[in-house]
Parts: sequence; structure tokens; C-alpha cells
Amino acid sequence: MSTVPAEAETEAVAGGFPRSSHQVSSENVSGAAAAPSPLAPRARLLPALGAVYRAQLSRARVARLPLLFVATFQSIGIMVLMRGVVDGGSGGEAQAVVAGSSVLVVAFVALNLLAQYFGQLRANGGLDHYATLPVPPAAVVLGTAGAYASFTVPGTVVTAVVGSVMFDLPLTHLWVLAAVIPLAGAALAGLGAALGLLAPRPELATLLGQLGMSAALLLGVLPAERLPGPVGYARDLLPSTYGVEALARTFGPRPDWAAVGFDLAVCAVVGVVSLAVATWAYRRAAVR
Repeated sequence: MSTVPAEAETEAVAGGFPRSSHQVSSENVSGAAAAPSPLAPRARLLPALGAVYRAQLSRARVARLPLLFVATFQSIGIMVLMRGVVDGGSGGEAQAVVAGSSVLVVAFVALNLLAQYFGQLRANGGLDHYATLPVPPAAVVLGTAGAYASFTVPGTVVTAVVGSVMFDLPLTHLWVLAAVIPLAGAALAGLGAALGLLAPRPELATLLGQLGMSAALLLGVLPAERLPGPVGYARDLLPSTYGVEALARTFGPRPDWAAVGFDLAVCAVVGVVSLAVATWAYRRAAVR
């Protein structure tokens, strides 16, 4: 009766010799090296959105704080100039000036600066860095836009309070800023991101952002009654107009809350559309 192990007999029948343990281990190592390593799972939208939002908000606090001061000072300066033109109290012109100057802070940061940021990000290859991360494109756009919109809160509140005191307007309903800032900010930030991502050069993105902020200044701060007819139609196309109208209506003795809700709903719809366009523009720019 043979005492050779069964594995050795099988290999002898096959015409080979028993393999040493070193050979077996070498083949196992080479087999493991040949097997492809599994890729890391793609990050989910909400956790990735939160991470991008926190990172961009921290960056904005450091790099954009002087610009927020400039935007707030600019808006307050415009109200000081307009104080000699329009009367205070419950007049519609005073309400338009204060509301337009307050939303102008949002336009300066969320539209102008965001257009410049994404234009530079596309030019210096920053989009390639984001493209290598397992982060959904929507998280990058929404997180960055949300951070820039949130960054405008202090300046907008200060401008609204100072303007209300300057023009003798009530402070009772300034809580509506809690809805005006995020909705108007989303609409303007989406527009700014789309302009920055679609512009072929960063200089053009800066120019488009400046033009958008100038439109928000001229069409938002000036009372609608003093604008020519064709310019009034252009005012209706500007996303910030509806945020201005919503805030201006709350300064009256009896605000029309249905009209305020309609204006805020328009801001929300425009925000969804503009952010969707910005997400598409990000995908388009990232694959080039």
C-alpha cells in the first residue's frame, strides 16, 4: 500500500512533480497581484454636499471677508446717496431702495464672486481635481453656491437694518430675510456659477459677473416707476427682482403676503433651474 499523499499521486500522473510551498506561495501572490483592486464607492450626494459646503464656507471666510465688507459698505453708500432723492416713511420708492440695496449684497457675492471663482477654477485646472474625486457634480455646484449665498447673510441683514432706520421703515417683518436670502441667493448663485463655467476665458467670466451685478444694481435699487418701459421688461427677467419685490412688500403697513409668497416661489423656481444649468455646465467643463 502506497504511502504517497493523494496530491502527489495526482501530480505524478499528470507528469509533474509535487510543488514546494515556496512555489505555491509565489503563485498565490502573483494571482493576488493580477486581480484588480476594487474602487472606492462613490460618495452619496448629501454627505458630499455637506463636505463641499463646509470647505467652501471656511475658504470664503478667509478669502472673501474683505469683499463682503466692500459689498455692505457699497450698498449702504448707495442708500445714503438715494436718501437725498427719495423720501422716507411708507413710500414705495424708499421701500424699493432699501430692498434693492439689501439684495445687492447677495448679488455682489453670489453672482459676481461666484462667476469669477468658477471661471478661475476652470482656467487653472481646478475642475480636474474635483473630477478625480468620487463626488457627484451636483454636490460641488450646490455646496459652493450654498456657501457663497450663506456668506452674504451678515451684510444683507446689516444693510436692511441700516436702511430701515435711515428711511424710517418698520423693522417688524425683517424676518422675511430668512427666506429672501437663501432663495434669491440660490437663483443668483446658480446664475453666477453657470456664467463662470460656460465662459471660455476667466476674463469673460469676470466681465459677465460684473455686468450681472451692475444689472442688479440699476434694475433693483432704482424704483420701478422711474424706469423706462423696455428696461422694466428687462427688470422682470432678472432673478434678484423677485427677492427685492418680496422684501419691499413687507415694509408696508399691511403686507400682501400672497404676493410675497408668489415672489419667493418665483425665486425658488429660478434657483432650481439655474442650479440645474450650472450642474450641467460643470459636467460639460469637467470632461473637456
